[in-house]
Amino acid sequence: MSRILILGNSGSGKTTMARELVATYGLPHLDLDAIAWDDPGVRRPLEESVAELDTFTDFHDRWVIEGSYGTLVRAALPHCTELRFLNPGTETCLAYARARPWEPEKYATAEAQDDGLAFLLEWIGRYDTRDDEYGLAEHRAIFDGFDGPKAEYDAPGPPA
Repeated sequence: MSRILILGNSGSGKTTMARELVATYGLPHLDLDAIAWDDPGVRRPLEESVAELDTFTDFHDRWVIEGSYGTLVRAALPHCTELRFLNPGTETCLAYARARPWEPEKYATAEAQDDGLAFLLEWIGRYDTRDDEYGLAEHRAIFDGFDGPKAEYDAPGPPA
């Protein structure tokens, strides 16, 4: 059973990799953004997000889940059969974010997505120094502490 958990900075290619796995293997897909927020800028209580995560993992015996939320990734770890850490570097993530096509599942219009680009770029740029659940230190700790099958990707394509 494939239960693949993808972790990384915003703009690292998590959604792209997840979509490729969905297309290739027909895996159900959960973007953690969908369960982490009530409204833009209003984080849902963690217990509610974890309950939705548990519902998803209980309902599907195979899946791909992706996100940058350390708390939610940790909650999903016991259910996954493989962890992938996308860590191509901040400059690559910034370039990917600038080139990102409109994501209608996240933004009502392409203009709305573009309006948030400056904030997103600033957010991505702080990845290496951030000391919260979204930062490199937390992501590295999750990856290094996971004992199951795992791979770190430092560039698009096969793992490093």
